[in-house]
Amino acid sequence: MKENQYKQALQSALRLALDFLDRLDEDPVDVSLSYEELKSLWQWELPTEGMKPEAVVEEVNLSARPGLKLNQSGRFFSWVIGGSHPSAVAVDWLTAVWDQNAGLYAGTPSSSIVEEIAGSWLKQLLHLPEKASFAFVTGCQMANFVCINVARNHLFRQVGWDFETHGFYGAPKMRVICGDAKHNTITRALRMLGFGSEAVVNIPTDEKGTISVDALRQEFVRDSTSPTMVLLQAGEIHTGAFDDFKSIIPIAHQHNAWVHIDGAFGLWANANPKYAHYLEGAEDADSWATDGHKWLNVPYDSGFAFTAHPSSHFQAMTNNADYLSYNEQARDQYNWNPELSRRARGFTTYATIKELGVRGIADLVDRCCVHASAIVEGIGALPNALILSHPIINQGLLRFVHPNTPEDELSNDIFTLAVIEAINKTGEALFQPSTFKGRKCMRVSVSGWRTSDDDVHRTIAAARLAIEKVGRQVNEKN
Repeated sequence: MKENQYKQALQSALRLALDFLDRLDEDPVDVSLSYEELKSLWQWELPTEGMKPEAVVEEVNLSARPGLKLNQSGRFFSWVIGGSHPSAVAVDWLTAVWDQNAGLYAGTPSSSIVEEIAGSWLKQLLHLPEKASFAFVTGCQMANFVCINVARNHLFRQVGWDFETHGFYGAPKMRVICGDAKHNTITRALRMLGFGSEAVVNIPTDEKGTISVDALRQEFVRDSTSPTMVLLQAGEIHTGAFDDFKSIIPIAHQHNAWVHIDGAFGLWANANPKYAHYLEGAEDADSWATDGHKWLNVPYDSGFAFTAHPSSHFQAMTNNADYLSYNEQARDQYNWNPELSRRARGFTTYATIKELGVRGIADLVDRCCVHASAIVEGIGALPNALILSHPIINQGLLRFVHPNTPEDELSNDIFTLAVIEAINKTGEALFQPSTFKGRKCMRVSVSGWRTSDDDVHRTIAAARLAIEKVGRQVNEKN
Protein backbone atom coordinates (compact mmCIF):
# COMPACT_ATOMS: atom_id res chain seq x y z
CA MET A 1 0.00 0.00 0.00
CA LYS A 2 1.21 3.48 -0.87
CA GLU A 3 2.42 5.50 2.12
CA ASN A 4 -0.17 7.95 3.47
CA GLN A 5 1.64 11.28 3.27
CA TYR A 6 -1.00 13.03 5.39
CA LYS A 7 -0.89 10.71 8.40
CA GLN A 8 1.86 12.21 10.55
CA ALA A 9 0.77 15.81 9.93
CA LEU A 10 -2.84 15.02 10.83
CA GLN A 11 -1.78 13.09 13.93
CA SER A 12 0.29 16.08 15.04
CA ALA A 13 -2.64 18.39 14.42
CA LEU A 14 -4.95 16.16 16.48
CA ARG A 15 -2.53 16.03 19.41
CA LEU A 16 -2.01 19.82 19.39
CA ALA A 17 -5.72 20.54 18.94
CA LEU A 18 -6.68 18.39 21.91
CA ASP A 19 -4.02 20.08 24.04
CA PHE A 20 -5.47 23.49 23.07
CA LEU A 21 -9.00 22.41 23.94
CA ASP A 22 -7.95 20.71 27.19
CA ARG A 23 -6.45 24.00 28.43
CA LEU A 24 -9.42 26.28 27.68
CA ASP A 25 -10.53 26.50 31.31
CA GLU A 26 -7.05 27.31 32.62
CA ASP A 27 -5.34 29.48 30.02
CA PRO A 28 -5.88 33.28 29.93
CA VAL A 29 -8.69 34.28 27.57
CA ASP A 30 -6.82 37.33 26.23
CA VAL A 31 -3.47 37.65 24.47
CA SER A 32 -0.73 39.01 26.75
CA LEU A 33 2.08 39.69 24.25
CA SER A 34 2.52 42.87 22.25
CA TYR A 35 2.34 43.14 18.48
CA GLU A 36 6.13 43.22 18.17
CA GLU A 37 6.52 40.25 20.51
CA LEU A 38 3.98 38.23 18.51
CA LYS A 39 5.70 39.11 15.24
CA SER A 40 9.00 37.85 16.61
CA LEU A 41 7.56 34.35 17.09
CA TRP A 42 7.28 33.80 13.34
CA GLN A 43 9.87 33.08 10.65
CA TRP A 44 9.66 35.98 8.20
CA GLU A 45 12.27 34.99 5.61
CA LEU A 46 10.94 33.21 2.53
CA PRO A 47 12.17 29.60 2.89
CA THR A 48 14.49 28.26 0.20
CA GLU A 49 14.10 24.64 1.22
CA GLY A 50 10.94 22.92 2.35
CA MET A 51 10.36 20.90 5.52
CA LYS A 52 8.33 17.88 6.58
CA PRO A 53 4.56 18.48 6.91
CA GLU A 54 4.46 17.45 10.58
CA ALA A 55 7.29 19.86 11.35
CA VAL A 56 5.34 22.66 9.66
CA VAL A 57 2.33 21.84 11.85
CA GLU A 58 4.45 21.96 15.00
CA GLU A 59 6.06 25.26 14.01
CA VAL A 60 2.76 26.95 13.12
CA ASN A 61 1.22 25.84 16.41
CA LEU A 62 4.21 27.10 18.40
CA SER A 63 4.14 30.50 16.70
CA ALA A 64 0.36 30.97 16.65
CA ARG A 65 -0.75 29.83 20.11
CA PRO A 66 0.46 32.92 22.04
CA GLY A 67 -1.54 35.17 19.69
CA LEU A 68 -4.85 33.31 19.91
CA LYS A 69 -7.75 34.71 21.89
CA LEU A 70 -9.74 31.90 23.47
CA ASN A 71 -13.18 32.49 22.00
CA GLN A 72 -13.62 28.71 22.27
CA SER A 73 -13.67 29.08 26.05
CA GLY A 74 -16.73 29.86 28.14
CA ARG A 75 -15.38 33.25 29.28
CA PHE A 76 -15.11 35.14 26.00
CA PHE A 77 -17.63 38.00 25.93
CA SER A 78 -15.94 40.61 23.73
CA TRP A 79 -17.87 40.17 20.51
CA VAL A 80 -20.71 37.98 19.31
CA ILE A 81 -18.40 35.05 18.70
CA GLY A 82 -19.20 31.52 19.76
CA GLY A 83 -17.00 28.46 19.86
CA SER A 84 -17.57 25.35 17.76
CA HIS A 85 -19.39 22.19 18.75
CA PRO A 86 -17.40 18.91 18.71
CA SER A 87 -19.14 17.39 15.70
CA ALA A 88 -18.75 20.63 13.74
CA VAL A 89 -15.00 20.79 14.40
CA ALA A 90 -14.56 17.15 13.38
CA VAL A 91 -16.69 17.52 10.25
CA ASP A 92 -14.85 20.74 9.40
CA TRP A 93 -11.63 18.73 9.42
CA LEU A 94 -13.24 16.18 7.11
CA THR A 95 -14.40 19.01 4.85
CA ALA A 96 -10.80 20.18 4.57
CA VAL A 97 -9.60 16.62 3.89
CA TRP A 98 -12.25 16.11 1.20
CA ASP A 99 -11.26 19.49 -0.30
CA GLN A 100 -14.44 19.93 -2.33
CA ASN A 101 -15.21 23.05 -4.38
CA ALA A 102 -18.87 23.60 -3.55
CA GLY A 103 -19.71 25.87 -6.46
CA LEU A 104 -21.55 23.38 -8.65
CA TYR A 105 -23.41 20.12 -8.12
CA ALA A 106 -21.23 18.60 -10.85
CA GLY A 107 -18.10 19.42 -8.89
CA THR A 108 -19.27 17.87 -5.62
CA PRO A 109 -22.78 16.35 -5.49
CA SER A 110 -22.70 15.67 -1.74
CA SER A 111 -21.85 19.30 -0.97
CA SER A 112 -24.87 20.45 -2.97
CA ILE A 113 -27.25 17.96 -1.39
CA VAL A 114 -26.17 18.68 2.19
CA GLU A 115 -26.78 22.40 1.59
CA GLU A 116 -30.31 21.61 0.41
CA ILE A 117 -30.98 19.68 3.61
CA ALA A 118 -29.31 22.17 5.97
CA GLY A 119 -30.98 25.11 4.21
CA SER A 120 -34.38 23.51 4.72
CA TRP A 121 -33.62 22.85 8.39
CA LEU A 122 -32.47 26.43 8.93
CA LYS A 123 -35.70 27.83 7.53
CA GLN A 124 -37.67 25.65 9.93
CA LEU A 125 -35.52 26.61 12.92
CA LEU A 126 -35.68 30.34 12.09
CA HIS A 127 -39.40 30.30 11.17
CA LEU A 128 -38.82 31.55 7.64
CA PRO A 129 -41.07 30.84 4.65
CA GLU A 130 -40.72 27.31 3.32
CA LYS A 131 -40.29 28.55 -0.26
CA ALA A 132 -37.57 31.10 0.62
CA SER A 133 -34.32 30.81 -1.31
CA PHE A 134 -31.04 30.59 0.56
CA ALA A 135 -27.28 30.92 0.18
CA PHE A 136 -24.41 29.65 2.33
CA VAL A 137 -21.84 32.45 2.54
CA THR A 138 -18.83 33.49 4.62
CA GLY A 139 -20.76 35.39 7.29
CA CYS A 140 -23.41 38.02 7.85
CA GLN A 141 -21.35 40.61 5.98
CA MET A 142 -21.80 38.62 2.77
CA ALA A 143 -25.32 37.53 3.70
CA ASN A 144 -26.31 41.20 3.90
CA PHE A 145 -24.46 41.78 0.63
CA VAL A 146 -26.41 39.02 -1.13
CA CYS A 147 -29.79 40.16 0.19
CA ILE A 148 -29.23 43.85 -0.57
CA ASN A 149 -27.93 42.92 -4.03
CA VAL A 150 -31.12 40.96 -4.73
CA ALA A 151 -33.24 43.79 -3.28
CA ARG A 152 -31.54 46.40 -5.47
CA ASN A 153 -32.08 44.47 -8.71
CA HIS A 154 -35.63 43.48 -7.76
CA LEU A 155 -36.66 47.07 -6.97
CA PHE A 156 -35.16 48.41 -10.17
CA ARG A 157 -37.02 45.76 -12.14
CA GLN A 158 -40.27 46.88 -10.50
CA VAL A 159 -39.84 50.35 -12.02
CA GLY A 160 -38.82 49.03 -15.43
CA TRP A 161 -35.06 49.20 -15.11
CA ASP A 162 -33.04 46.05 -15.97
CA PHE A 163 -30.03 46.38 -13.68
CA GLU A 164 -28.36 43.21 -14.91
CA THR A 165 -28.21 44.79 -18.39
CA HIS A 166 -27.83 48.52 -17.78
CA GLY A 167 -26.22 48.78 -14.36
CA PHE A 168 -26.38 52.11 -12.51
CA TYR A 169 -25.82 54.37 -15.53
CA GLY A 170 -29.06 56.27 -16.06
CA ALA A 171 -30.92 54.34 -13.37
CA PRO A 172 -33.59 56.04 -11.25
CA LYS A 173 -32.53 57.03 -7.76
CA MET A 174 -33.07 54.46 -5.04
CA ARG A 175 -33.53 55.19 -1.37
CA VAL A 176 -32.22 53.10 1.54
CA ILE A 177 -33.96 53.58 4.90
CA CYS A 178 -32.27 52.23 8.03
CA GLY A 179 -31.69 53.09 11.67
CA ASP A 180 -28.84 55.30 12.83
CA ALA A 181 -27.64 52.34 14.93
CA LYS A 182 -27.22 49.98 11.97
CA HIS A 183 -24.35 47.52 11.98
CA ASN A 184 -21.15 48.25 10.10
CA THR A 185 -21.73 45.29 7.76
CA ILE A 186 -24.79 47.08 6.38
CA THR A 187 -22.77 50.22 5.63
CA ARG A 188 -20.05 48.18 3.93
CA ALA A 189 -22.51 46.10 1.90
CA LEU A 190 -24.24 49.25 0.64
CA ARG A 191 -20.90 50.77 -0.34
CA MET A 192 -19.78 47.64 -2.18
CA LEU A 193 -23.08 47.59 -4.05
CA GLY A 194 -22.72 51.14 -5.31
CA PHE A 195 -24.81 53.09 -2.80
CA GLY A 196 -23.22 56.27 -1.54
CA SER A 197 -24.10 57.81 1.80
CA GLU A 198 -26.44 60.27 0.08
CA ALA A 199 -28.77 57.37 -0.80
CA VAL A 200 -29.16 56.44 2.88
CA VAL A 201 -31.84 57.91 5.15
CA ASN A 202 -30.90 57.30 8.79
CA ILE A 203 -33.97 57.06 10.99
CA PRO A 204 -33.42 58.02 14.65
CA THR A 205 -33.39 55.19 17.16
CA ASP A 206 -34.47 55.02 20.78
CA GLU A 207 -32.40 54.24 23.88
CA LYS A 208 -32.23 50.57 22.86
CA GLY A 209 -31.21 51.28 19.27
CA THR A 210 -34.56 50.48 17.61
CA ILE A 211 -36.07 52.50 14.76
CA SER A 212 -38.78 55.07 15.45
CA VAL A 213 -41.90 53.83 13.68
CA ASP A 214 -43.36 57.33 13.49
CA ALA A 215 -40.20 58.76 11.95
CA LEU A 216 -40.15 55.98 9.37
CA ARG A 217 -43.82 56.60 8.55
CA GLN A 218 -43.08 60.30 8.06
CA GLU A 219 -40.24 59.46 5.67
CA PHE A 220 -42.71 57.61 3.45
CA VAL A 221 -45.07 60.60 3.65
CA ARG A 222 -42.20 62.81 2.48
CA ASP A 223 -41.41 60.50 -0.42
CA SER A 224 -43.89 57.78 -1.28
CA THR A 225 -42.70 56.91 -4.80
CA SER A 226 -38.94 56.31 -4.86
CA PRO A 227 -37.77 52.68 -5.11
CA THR A 228 -36.94 51.91 -1.49
CA MET A 229 -35.40 49.25 0.66
CA VAL A 230 -35.87 49.28 4.43
CA LEU A 231 -33.10 47.66 6.46
CA LEU A 232 -34.09 46.49 9.94
CA GLN A 233 -32.30 44.74 12.79
CA ALA A 234 -33.01 41.60 14.78
CA GLY A 235 -30.59 42.05 17.66
CA GLU A 236 -28.92 45.44 17.95
CA ILE A 237 -25.21 44.82 18.52
CA HIS A 238 -25.08 46.57 21.92
CA THR A 239 -28.48 45.88 23.45
CA GLY A 240 -29.83 42.93 21.48
CA ALA A 241 -32.99 44.95 20.74
CA PHE A 242 -35.37 44.19 17.87
CA ASP A 243 -37.04 46.63 15.53
CA ASP A 244 -40.85 46.61 15.48
CA PHE A 245 -41.33 44.29 12.53
CA LYS A 246 -45.08 43.93 13.04
CA SER A 247 -45.57 47.69 12.62
CA ILE A 248 -42.83 48.58 10.14
CA ILE A 249 -43.08 45.84 7.52
CA PRO A 250 -46.74 46.57 6.57
CA ILE A 251 -45.91 50.29 6.26
CA ALA A 252 -42.98 49.51 3.97
CA HIS A 253 -44.97 47.06 1.86
CA GLN A 254 -47.74 49.61 1.37
CA HIS A 255 -45.14 51.58 -0.59
CA ASN A 256 -43.72 48.55 -2.45
CA ALA A 257 -40.49 48.74 -0.44
CA TRP A 258 -38.24 45.75 0.12
CA VAL A 259 -37.67 44.91 3.78
CA HIS A 260 -34.43 43.22 4.79
CA ILE A 261 -33.65 42.02 8.32
CA ASP A 262 -30.06 41.91 9.54
CA GLY A 263 -30.34 39.16 12.13
CA ALA A 264 -26.71 38.15 12.55
CA PHE A 265 -27.46 36.64 15.96
CA GLY A 266 -30.96 37.87 16.83
CA LEU A 267 -32.71 35.76 14.22
CA TRP A 268 -31.82 32.74 16.36
CA ALA A 269 -34.29 33.93 19.01
CA ASN A 270 -36.86 32.17 16.84
CA ALA A 271 -35.23 28.86 17.74
CA ASN A 272 -36.65 29.12 21.27
CA PRO A 273 -40.38 29.81 21.87
CA LYS A 274 -39.44 31.80 24.99
CA TYR A 275 -37.83 34.52 22.85
CA ALA A 276 -39.63 34.14 19.51
CA HIS A 277 -42.10 36.94 20.29
CA TYR A 278 -39.33 39.46 19.62
CA LEU A 279 -39.50 38.42 15.97
CA GLU A 280 -43.27 38.68 15.55
CA GLY A 281 -43.98 39.81 12.02
CA ALA A 282 -40.40 39.17 10.81
CA GLU A 283 -41.54 36.28 8.65
CA ASP A 284 -43.23 38.84 6.35
CA ALA A 285 -39.94 40.50 5.37
CA ASP A 286 -38.40 40.08 1.92
CA SER A 287 -34.96 38.88 3.02
CA TRP A 288 -33.06 37.83 6.11
CA ALA A 289 -29.37 37.45 6.98
CA THR A 290 -27.79 35.58 9.88
CA ASP A 291 -24.59 33.87 10.98
CA GLY A 292 -23.81 30.25 11.72
CA HIS A 293 -20.51 31.00 13.45
CA LYS A 294 -22.21 33.14 16.09
CA TRP A 295 -25.06 31.60 18.03
CA LEU A 296 -25.18 28.25 16.25
CA ASN A 297 -21.48 27.81 17.10
CA VAL A 298 -20.38 26.51 13.71
CA PRO A 299 -16.70 27.00 12.70
CA TYR A 300 -15.73 30.04 10.64
CA ASP A 301 -16.68 30.96 7.99
CA SER A 302 -20.44 30.42 8.00
CA GLY A 303 -23.32 32.76 7.19
CA PHE A 304 -26.77 32.38 5.66
CA ALA A 305 -28.80 34.60 3.33
CA PHE A 306 -32.49 34.02 2.68
CA THR A 307 -34.96 35.76 0.37
CA ALA A 308 -38.72 35.50 -0.14
CA HIS A 309 -38.20 36.08 -3.87
CA PRO A 310 -36.29 33.08 -5.27
CA SER A 311 -36.60 34.15 -8.91
CA SER A 312 -35.08 37.57 -8.14
CA HIS A 313 -32.35 35.90 -6.06
CA PHE A 314 -31.49 33.53 -8.90
CA GLN A 315 -31.50 36.27 -11.53
CA ALA A 316 -29.22 38.52 -9.48
CA MET A 317 -26.60 35.81 -8.94
CA THR A 318 -26.58 33.38 -11.86
CA ASN A 319 -24.31 33.66 -14.89
CA ASN A 320 -23.66 30.85 -17.36
CA ALA A 321 -20.38 29.91 -19.02
CA ASP A 322 -19.66 27.27 -21.67
CA TYR A 323 -16.91 25.62 -19.61
CA LEU A 324 -19.18 24.96 -16.58
CA SER A 325 -21.44 21.94 -16.11
CA TYR A 326 -25.00 22.50 -14.97
CA ASN A 327 -27.61 20.20 -13.51
CA GLU A 328 -31.28 20.92 -14.15
CA GLN A 329 -32.46 18.58 -11.39
CA ALA A 330 -30.02 19.37 -8.59
CA ARG A 331 -29.13 22.69 -6.96
CA ASP A 332 -26.08 24.44 -8.39
CA GLN A 333 -24.92 26.46 -5.38
CA TYR A 334 -23.23 29.25 -7.32
CA ASN A 335 -26.61 30.37 -8.68
CA TRP A 336 -27.35 31.76 -5.22
CA ASN A 337 -23.88 32.86 -4.08
CA PRO A 338 -21.34 35.57 -4.93
CA GLU A 339 -18.63 32.90 -5.23
CA LEU A 340 -17.96 30.11 -7.68
CA SER A 341 -14.96 28.58 -5.90
CA ARG A 342 -16.00 28.15 -2.30
CA ARG A 343 -15.70 25.92 0.74
CA ALA A 344 -18.36 23.26 1.28
CA ARG A 345 -20.00 25.04 4.21
CA GLY A 346 -23.08 22.85 4.46
CA PHE A 347 -21.41 19.92 6.19
CA THR A 348 -20.65 21.71 9.48
CA THR A 349 -24.10 23.28 9.66
CA TYR A 350 -25.68 19.88 9.04
CA ALA A 351 -23.46 18.31 11.72
CA THR A 352 -24.25 20.92 14.36
CA ILE A 353 -28.00 20.69 13.84
CA LYS A 354 -27.78 16.89 14.00
CA GLU A 355 -25.69 17.04 17.20
CA LEU A 356 -28.04 19.43 19.00
CA GLY A 357 -31.45 18.88 17.46
CA VAL A 358 -34.28 21.37 17.82
CA ARG A 359 -34.34 21.02 21.60
CA GLY A 360 -30.57 21.40 21.96
CA ILE A 361 -30.52 24.59 19.89
CA ALA A 362 -33.42 26.00 21.91
CA ASP A 363 -31.50 25.19 25.09
CA LEU A 364 -28.34 26.82 23.72
CA VAL A 365 -30.25 30.04 23.03
CA ASP A 366 -31.78 30.04 26.50
CA ARG A 367 -28.49 29.28 28.29
CA CYS A 368 -26.72 32.18 26.61
CA CYS A 369 -29.55 34.56 27.50
CA VAL A 370 -29.62 33.41 31.12
CA HIS A 371 -25.83 33.69 31.47
CA ALA A 372 -25.82 37.17 29.89
CA SER A 373 -28.39 38.36 32.44
CA ALA A 374 -26.45 36.78 35.30
CA ILE A 375 -23.21 38.51 34.26
CA VAL A 376 -24.80 41.92 33.74
CA GLU A 377 -26.78 41.79 36.95
CA GLY A 378 -23.89 40.29 38.96
CA ILE A 379 -21.36 42.90 37.85
CA GLY A 380 -24.00 45.63 37.90
CA ALA A 381 -24.57 45.00 41.62
CA LEU A 382 -20.91 45.73 42.42
CA PRO A 383 -19.81 49.14 43.76
CA ASN A 384 -19.12 51.71 41.03
CA ALA A 385 -20.87 49.62 38.37
CA LEU A 386 -23.87 50.77 36.37
CA ILE A 387 -26.17 48.74 34.14
CA LEU A 388 -26.86 50.65 30.91
CA SER A 389 -28.88 47.91 29.27
CA HIS A 390 -30.29 44.74 30.78
CA PRO A 391 -30.07 41.86 28.30
CA ILE A 392 -33.11 41.42 26.11
CA ILE A 393 -31.52 38.26 24.80
CA ASN A 394 -27.75 37.61 25.01
CA GLN A 395 -26.35 41.17 24.87
CA GLY A 396 -25.99 43.68 27.70
CA LEU A 397 -24.15 46.89 28.55
CA LEU A 398 -22.28 47.97 31.67
CA ARG A 399 -20.53 51.19 32.62
CA PHE A 400 -18.23 51.93 35.54
CA VAL A 401 -18.54 55.09 37.60
CA HIS A 402 -15.54 57.05 38.87
CA PRO A 403 -15.55 56.76 42.70
CA ASN A 404 -14.67 60.43 43.29
CA THR A 405 -16.41 62.23 40.41
CA PRO A 406 -19.43 60.10 39.48
CA GLU A 407 -21.20 63.09 37.92
CA ASP A 408 -18.36 63.70 35.42
CA GLU A 409 -19.11 61.62 32.33
CA LEU A 410 -15.59 62.02 30.91
CA SER A 411 -14.11 60.65 34.14
CA ASN A 412 -16.60 57.79 33.95
CA ASP A 413 -15.51 57.07 30.38
CA ILE A 414 -11.88 56.84 31.48
CA PHE A 415 -12.74 54.76 34.53
CA THR A 416 -14.82 52.39 32.41
CA LEU A 417 -11.98 51.78 29.97
CA ALA A 418 -9.54 51.22 32.84
CA VAL A 419 -11.80 48.64 34.50
CA ILE A 420 -12.30 46.74 31.23
CA GLU A 421 -8.54 46.64 30.71
CA ALA A 422 -8.03 45.42 34.27
CA ILE A 423 -10.60 42.62 33.85
CA ASN A 424 -8.97 41.48 30.63
CA LYS A 425 -5.50 41.47 32.18
CA THR A 426 -6.64 38.94 34.78
CA GLY A 427 -7.06 36.42 31.99
CA GLU A 428 -10.29 35.26 33.61
CA ALA A 429 -12.60 36.86 31.04
CA LEU A 430 -12.46 39.04 27.96
CA PHE A 431 -14.70 42.04 27.25
CA GLN A 432 -14.71 44.70 24.57
CA PRO A 433 -15.13 48.44 25.15
CA SER A 434 -17.57 50.29 22.92
CA THR A 435 -19.48 53.55 22.70
CA PHE A 436 -23.27 53.58 22.79
CA LYS A 437 -25.34 56.75 22.67
CA GLY A 438 -22.20 58.78 23.36
CA ARG A 439 -21.02 56.91 26.46
CA LYS A 440 -18.17 54.43 26.87
CA CYS A 441 -19.41 51.05 27.96
CA MET A 442 -18.51 47.39 28.34
CA ARG A 443 -20.35 45.03 26.03
CA VAL A 444 -21.42 41.68 27.41
CA SER A 445 -21.91 39.23 24.54
CA VAL A 446 -22.66 35.63 25.47
CA SER A 447 -22.73 33.37 22.43
CA GLY A 448 -20.53 30.39 23.29
CA TRP A 449 -21.99 26.98 23.98
CA ARG A 450 -19.33 26.28 26.63
CA THR A 451 -20.27 29.15 28.98
CA SER A 452 -21.29 27.69 32.35
CA ASP A 453 -22.45 28.88 35.77
CA ASP A 454 -18.84 28.54 36.94
CA ASP A 455 -17.66 30.80 34.12
CA VAL A 456 -20.22 33.39 35.19
CA HIS A 457 -19.03 33.28 38.82
CA ARG A 458 -15.37 33.55 37.78
CA THR A 459 -16.19 36.51 35.56
CA ILE A 460 -18.06 38.43 38.26
CA ALA A 461 -15.24 37.76 40.73
CA ALA A 462 -12.68 39.05 38.22
CA ALA A 463 -14.77 42.19 37.69
CA ARG A 464 -14.96 42.80 41.45
CA LEU A 465 -11.19 42.61 41.82
CA ALA A 466 -10.65 44.82 38.76
CA ILE A 467 -12.99 47.55 40.04
CA GLU A 468 -11.28 47.51 43.43
CA LYS A 469 -7.83 47.64 41.82
CA VAL A 470 -8.63 50.58 39.53
CA GLY A 471 -10.37 52.36 42.41
CA ARG A 472 -7.24 52.03 44.56
CA GLN A 473 -5.09 53.37 41.74
CA VAL A 474 -7.36 56.40 41.40
CA ASN A 475 -7.16 57.14 45.11
CA GLU A 476 -3.39 56.72 45.16
CA LYS A 477 -3.04 59.31 42.38
CA ASN A 478 -5.14 61.73 44.36
